Amino acid sequence: MKRLIALLLFLAAPAAAQTPAPPETVQQKADQLLVLLRDPEIQAWLTQREETREVDIIPGSALAKWEVATRQRIDAAMTAIPNIPSEVFKIASRIRQDALSRGYAPVLLMMAGIVLFGALAEAWFRKRYRMDGRLDHYLPICVFSVVMAIIFFAIPWPPLGRIVMFSYLAAFVVYRLSATTIGLAVADPRIRMRAKLFLGTTAFAVASAMAGEALGVDTAVRQAISYLFSILLLCLALEFIWATAQRRPAIRIALSLGAAATWFLWCLALPGLFWLAIYAFLLPPLLRTVELATQAPRLAAERPLVNVLLVRGSRAFVVLIAVAWLAAVWHVDGNSLARQSPQVIAFLYGALKSVVVLLIADLVWHLARTSIEQRLKVPAATDEDRNRHSATANRLHTLLPIFRNVLAVIVIVVTALTVLAELGVEIAPLIAGAGIFGVALGFGSQTLVKDVINGIFYMLDDAFRVGEYIQAKSYKGTVEGFSLRSVRLRHHRGPIFTVPFGELGAIENMSRDWGVVKFRVSVGYDTDVEKARKLTKKIGVALMEDPELGPLFIEPLKMKGIEEFGDYGMEISFGMTLRPSPMQSFIRRRANLMLREAFSENGIAFATPSVHVGGDERQAAAAASTAARIQQTKVASPLE
Repeated sequence: MKRLIALLLFLAAPAAAQTPAPPETVQQKADQLLVLLRDPEIQAWLTQREETREVDIIPGSALAKWEVATRQRIDAAMTAIPNIPSEVFKIASRIRQDALSRGYAPVLLMMAGIVLFGALAEAWFRKRYRMDGRLDHYLPICVFSVVMAIIFFAIPWPPLGRIVMFSYLAAFVVYRLSATTIGLAVADPRIRMRAKLFLGTTAFAVASAMAGEALGVDTAVRQAISYLFSILLLCLALEFIWATAQRRPAIRIALSLGAAATWFLWCLALPGLFWLAIYAFLLPPLLRTVELATQAPRLAAERPLVNVLLVRGSRAFVVLIAVAWLAAVWHVDGNSLARQSPQVIAFLYGALKSVVVLLIADLVWHLARTSIEQRLKVPAATDEDRNRHSATANRLHTLLPIFRNVLAVIVIVVTALTVLAELGVEIAPLIAGAGIFGVALGFGSQTLVKDVINGIFYMLDDAFRVGEYIQAKSYKGTVEGFSLRSVRLRHHRGPIFTVPFGELGAIENMSRDWGVVKFRVSVGYDTDVEKARKLTKKIGVALMEDPELGPLFIEPLKMKGIEEFGDYGMEISFGMTLRPSPMQSFIRRRANLMLREAFSENGIAFATPSVHVGGDERQAAAAASTAARIQQTKVASPLE
């Protein structure tokens, strides 16, 4: 009533200053006024105008204005609930009359026809192209969406029907894509069914809200419909928690309270906090679902970089959409409490930018790490035809782990500084302080700096690589890996030495290019040396023809000749040139075994201690004791 009187006074004020109109004209104006007052759009505008004026004149802080506006909105929605059926019927009648007056069928039939054409195109595509991949499930839906979009935009539909069809068709496409993702990632049928039901209800509610706003449905009625949908979604969420969550009752109660708190934030018109709560509930499982849906084992094995880009990129894309939506919500909602303070606004937008920086850093790091790991999996070449490639591969196997560690430190430092800068922290003093701290640390830890610098020069000189056997001072073993300050050496007996680079000194590399293996054998003085040489040559040929050991030989086993005359026989030396390999000791032992068998079969006796007794018993005992002591000394110190 107050609005009617105000409108009458507003219209009558300019008329009072003019010449009175004829009675017929006044009656016509009154009829027009009554018609306008019965128009739903005019009523909605007046209601909104009055609420805005009441909120504007309320004194106090922004919090008080928000409290009054929220209370009025909830009261208006509760009051409008009984008017929902009549309002929906009225809007449906308008849409039907608009379509029929322009020669079109009802909107539901037109929408069903568009969906039918899209379904036929999808069925043809599925029949024509057989697809087995996980990602191929989305291609038929894309065909379905494209065909519907072409039909929708190619025909000039009625204005009101066009709004309704676009809202519900878009919601249907989004639902199908999301439901397909859930079907690929979720194995439990109970969770899959409930998730699809919740998703379908949400899509229908959002489409109804969009269509109602575009069609000019009364604001209070639209809010009442939204509240009813929100209550239904809350019930579905609570049923989902208690029916599928395999957790303790305390955790289920906590999840239920969280869902109720999220719904309460939406009712209080706090969109920023509401969407943060939604992300806390849905974003972790959604990211896991997207990761499972985009994983392809065959692609991960054949093209790991593409697989990482697809998996991590899809996760980053989902998070970016969430961040962009949250930023849009804060930007559009001018009455939000977060926008009342410039400092809060700067911090919130800095936090959103920091999320983007973290996503980029995560993607770059995973791509770089995967590339390095793939390069490290390539075995180093050992054949003679690939010596040049072998050196390059071994050097990369040595340097890439260090480069990976350095890259990790760089990514962490740059990301941390960028995030601090986006949050409003002055990083210039931090950088200056870090420089001063680094100088102080350098003076206080000269040994550490020495180790790091020596390691850099060892890498530049290519002194050793991963897999090579080296000796430095009292340390020797196979190089297994590096850090920024030390090298790990695996001794041939098993222990691992972690040696700082500053403690290495001169390096004796026993695995670079080639190595000569020498050993000696003692035979009797009556041995036929030429016969022993021929037998040795045959053994060398046999070792060269061995399919496993032959590729490791550069020069075959040869007898060098008589080195010296011992107390009981001649010492003959043997030698062979082999490629760098842990098999060198094994080949030497194999050669010793074959020499023993060949010499024994051909009557060549090995030298053994012997004692000739030519005096009394005391002299014989002394000679026997001396011979035994000499033999023990030789056994304790075998020749390599």
